[in-house]
Amino acid sequence: MAMGQIIKGKPVADKIKEELIKEVEELKARGINPKLTIVRVGARGDDLAYERGALKRCDSIGILTEVKELPEDITQEEYISEIKKINEDPATHGILCFRPLPKQLDEEVIKYVIAPEKDIDCFSPVNAAKVMEGDKSGFSPCTPTAVVEILKHYGVDLTGKKVVVLGRSMVVGKPAAMLLLNENATVTICHSKTKDLDLVTREADVLVAAVGRAKMVKENFIKDGAVVIDVGINVDENGNLCGDVDTDVVKDKVSMITPVPGGVGSVTTSILAKHVIKACKMQNNA
Repeated sequence: MAMGQIIKGKPVADKIKEELIKEVEELKARGINPKLTIVRVGARGDDLAYERGALKRCDSIGILTEVKELPEDITQEEYISEIKKINEDPATHGILCFRPLPKQLDEEVIKYVIAPEKDIDCFSPVNAAKVMEGDKSGFSPCTPTAVVEILKHYGVDLTGKKVVVLGRSMVVGKPAAMLLLNENATVTICHSKTKDLDLVTREADVLVAAVGRAKMVKENFIKDGAVVIDVGINVDENGNLCGDVDTDVVKDKVSMITPVPGGVGSVTTSILAKHVIKACKMQNNA
């Protein structure tokens, strides 16, 4: 069987970027400058990598950015007061809080503090509820939204398709399942307690892997001709970036697969920028 097509994120990201550049120009012509504020506690490597990508993407589109770098030992009170300041700052339209937060900060409390209209990566329960309801007026999380954008861009019609989502986190798995359901897919969610995992995933027309375990998805997990979206970003035994899917062993079996790096991650920052502009327009009735 012919090797599967490697479906890269860059063409998807570039297409979104072109549209956003036009939107920013229109806003700036009216004196409105969209701005993203990133709130980072400490300096975790994966946060810094994502931050670099986000700043670069926003910059290339014309979105203003600011990074609030907070000390690792910040108290909950101090953190909340920082978020409230940004909530009230009319110059900032979107807030991205890097998670997970250090253990002294309780996400269950903090997620209620962020203003839902500025919550561009779906930290607030208000936006999580809108994802559940299929209400497009909120903000879905950027990574699962990128998954759906990639599938649409490459012409994968999800209506009636069997989609299996591997992973049930609030960051990717659960919201991805909801967004795919909104596209009329038949969705199954698997996780660490799923029995006969490979039998379940082998039913999938589309497999979305988001478990955070390097190269866990092998050939026996995939049916011939499936489309595979690899959301995982892991480091393999040689120190190289790799996904949740063992691409080398599955590439001849799939019809399409996203690479790691260069797949979902590259689209995620474009969705982030798109959400900043959406927030900016809503806040300015533009």
